[in-house]
Amino acid sequence: MSRNRGGSPRTICAVLACFAGIFLAGCVSEPMREVVHDSAPERIPKGLANLPDPTVQDETPSRTGNRPYEVFGRSYDVMSSSNGYAATGNASWYGTKFHGRTTSSGEPYDMFQLTAAHRSLPLPTFVRVTNLDNDKQTIVRVNDRGPFHPDRIIDLSYAAAVKLGFAKEGTARVRVEALSEKDFSTPVELVSLDLKAGPFETLAAADSALLSISSVVDAQGPGVALGIARDNGQYFVRIGPMQSRRSAERLEALLAFRDGISVVIEEWE
Repeated sequence: MSRNRGGSPRTICAVLACFAGIFLAGCVSEPMREVVHDSAPERIPKGLANLPDPTVQDETPSRTGNRPYEVFGRSYDVMSSSNGYAATGNASWYGTKFHGRTTSSGEPYDMFQLTAAHRSLPLPTFVRVTNLDNDKQTIVRVNDRGPFHPDRIIDLSYAAAVKLGFAKEGTARVRVEALSEKDFSTPVELVSLDLKAGPFETLAAADSALLSISSVVDAQGPGVALGIARDNGQYFVRIGPMQSRRSAERLEALLAFRDGISVVIEEWE
């Protein structure tokens, strides 16, 4: 196993997955014949440390990654529920080597999203992770299996490690707590909100922006409409209606982070 500055143990996961024939992150090409180094990205997006937490929601279990499996001759069972789960231990992170590869849940791994790997929690599960050295917190979506290093309880995306302040160190002592949608239940906001991106001088420019925006919006779940509007000879991309001001503000931050798109929130009476 090789690591960058104490980084992630994902190399062992990929090697084992490929040779054992189980579906774990990093096993989407031919079996590796040598130890491969993981690393941090050469260019770190601006604002990564302030990436907004994902919205906690109760999702349908993933089609893959939720059955018992075996690694290094050791069997692992998957929990039937994450209710009440809490644990303290060491966390690590994984980065460039697995960026874009398939996770255990079947989704592509994106080191710039707030995700994580866990040995036994159902996929997906949302958890709050607290760095016990500096009290920084973030919420991540568990969609992968690992880590299989014996003294670690969770393997975080590079973005999560940046938010928690241990990307350079490679590991940190953390507290992990499972979350559910009911933990964030609030009174329904009786508002009607749209996000308005633009202006764009041409329809072609607005169409191009709409495609970029749709990839971010679609990742947040169904129910948000997109369209192009014209006002005073200029074009705008309208996003909404949004379910709450919180969800509108989160999407506003994500668009600014991922694509540098400036948007404003408009409330309609």
